[in-house]
Amino acid sequence: MDKEQDNSYHKINLNWYPGHMAKTKKQILEDLKLVDIVVEILDARIPRASQNPDLQQWIKGKKKIFLLNKSDLAEEKKNQMWIEYYKKQGIPAILVEANTGKGISEVIQQIEKIASSQKQEIEQKGRKGRSIRVMVVGIPNVGKSSFINRMTKKASATVGNKPGVTKQKQWIHVKENIALLDTPGILWPKLEPEQTALHLAYVGSIKEENLEKIEIAYHLLKYLLQEKRQNLVERYGIQKEEIENILQHSEKLENEKIMEILYRIGKKRGAIKAGGYVDEEKVASFLLEEFRNGKLGRITLEIPEEEEKKK
Repeated sequence: MDKEQDNSYHKINLNWYPGHMAKTKKQILEDLKLVDIVVEILDARIPRASQNPDLQQWIKGKKKIFLLNKSDLAEEKKNQMWIEYYKKQGIPAILVEANTGKGISEVIQQIEKIASSQKQEIEQKGRKGRSIRVMVVGIPNVGKSSFINRMTKKASATVGNKPGVTKQKQWIHVKENIALLDTPGILWPKLEPEQTALHLAYVGSIKEENLEKIEIAYHLLKYLLQEKRQNLVERYGIQKEEIENILQHSEKLENEKIMEILYRIGKKRGAIKAGGYVDEEKVASFLLEEFRNGKLGRITLEIPEEEEKKK
């Protein structure tokens, strides 16, 4: 795609930090004093964007495990890139599918492995015989509650499909020797760079009411046209030549070209309102939804920086 100036949908503001986030931060900082291990759940499609930078400061000095959840929605090769990346940092990382339970037994084994190495230290502090305490953290809608439900094999945590559903503190025993502490999802005050904010919006970690949905869908479509054009062709039945003809049109601005393709998708799907106009809101909704649930294929939006340098 050409690099013409995009005079519409150029800059998007997605900074989102409602009042309850500050309260959650305070709660997490207090609870960290009680735990031995921190399990941070990341979205395998956006491991970098889904990692709260503030949280990394708070959990310094704690033993930690990274879980790449929704790994079935991410590309297998890129999943392995991230596992190797964290391994080089000395941090255990595990591919997880919280909805199916894949990877859960490996998580328990890793917790017990770390607990075993800390056993002597814990007993020296006079806490012999108590459970290893594990805090589960992550941004909104990353799958914490589904993960905990799988760990405990019952619906112990409230699960919802909107960011921020889990609210109250609760200790949950997985085994005699492992107790989990669930925490509410927390974002950070300033979502920068813009690409980070967009990635969070694509996967649904920012509440819908805080988004300009059509703008988010526009940016997602722009990315897909650049990197995953065949996925669009296969999903929506638009011919590759048709897309290329639109994008190569010299008299149109980039944003006009992308919106024209959005309209073509809308027409293919019958998203038409009175007067024969394409319903932009409806097209934006199903494009985002189908990306989030994997109907556009397995797509990873981020790779480790060392891999990007090789490109």
